[in-house]
Amino acid sequence: MIPVQFEYVAPESVDDAVAMLAAAGDTGKVLAGGQSLIPALRLNSPAKVIDLGRIEALGAITADAERIVIGAMATHDAVLRSDLVVQHARLLHDAVAAVADPQVRNRGTVGGALVHADPASDVGAAALALGAELVIAGAGGATRSVTAEDFFVDAFETVVRDGELLTQIRLPRRTGWGAHYEKFVRAAHQWAIVAVAATVRVSGGTIAEARIGLANMGSTPLRATTVEQALVGRTATEDAVRAAVVSVADGTAPPSDLNGDADCRRYLAKVLTRRAVLAAAGA
Repeated sequence: MIPVQFEYVAPESVDDAVAMLAAAGDTGKVLAGGQSLIPALRLNSPAKVIDLGRIEALGAITADAERIVIGAMATHDAVLRSDLVVQHARLLHDAVAAVADPQVRNRGTVGGALVHADPASDVGAAALALGAELVIAGAGGATRSVTAEDFFVDAFETVVRDGELLTQIRLPRRTGWGAHYEKFVRAAHQWAIVAVAATVRVSGGTIAEARIGLANMGSTPLRATTVEQALVGRTATEDAVRAAVVSVADGTAPPSDLNGDADCRRYLAKVLTRRAVLAAAGA
C-alpha cells in the first residue's frame, strides 16, 4: 500500500505539537504508535502527519501518593514492564497483555488506543473499570481533565476536539485489589468478540468493592454498575458470583456480525464476567 504524499513533522514538546495540529486543521493527523493510523493512511489521506515520538515526557510512567500517571505515548510493552502498574493498577497490565502480539505491543501506545476508541479495545474497558482520569492539552497550554465515563462518545469517537491531544492517563491506586481480564476470541491476537475487565477488593472472603468494564458490548466501553453493586457483600464463590452477574448484559447493545450475534454476546458477557470476577477474587 502506497499512501498519498504528506508532510511529516516531529515536534519535541506538547505545545509545539498542539500548535502544529491546530495549524493543520482537518488535514492533520497525529501519529502515536501508528498501529491504527498507518494501515489507514490512504483512507485518511492526511496532508500533515504529526509524530509525537520525540516528546519524551509523554512516555513516562510515574506515581504520586494517590495515583499512577501514564503518559499517552507509553507503549503497551512499557506498561507490561512497569512495576508501578503491576502493583497499583494490575487490571491495566492484564488487559494490555491481551493486546495483539509483541510487535504491536512494542509500537502501539496506551493513549493511541484510547483515542482510537474502538469499542472492542482491550485498553478502554480496563481504563473504565479502573476509574481513569484523562488529561487533554489544548492551545495556549490549556488542559482539561475528563473521566473515562465521559471520554468515550461513540465508536471511534471521543471528547478530544480538533487541535487537542491526550497527554496523560491517571489511575487511582488500587493496591491490593485482585484483577483479571477475560477475553473471548476465535483466533489469537484478534480484537475481542467480548471481553470483561474486572478488579475486586476482597476482605475476609467477601467482596468489598468491585469494578467491571465490558468491551464490544456497545458502541463504547461500558461499566457494569448494577453488577458491581450486586457483588458487594457476597462471598467469592461460584454460586454467589453467578447469581450476582446474571444481569450484566441488561441495557447493553452489542453488535451482530460474523463473529456472533447480539444474543451470543449477551450470553458470553455473563460467562466471562463470572470467570473474571472469580479469578480476580482469587477463588
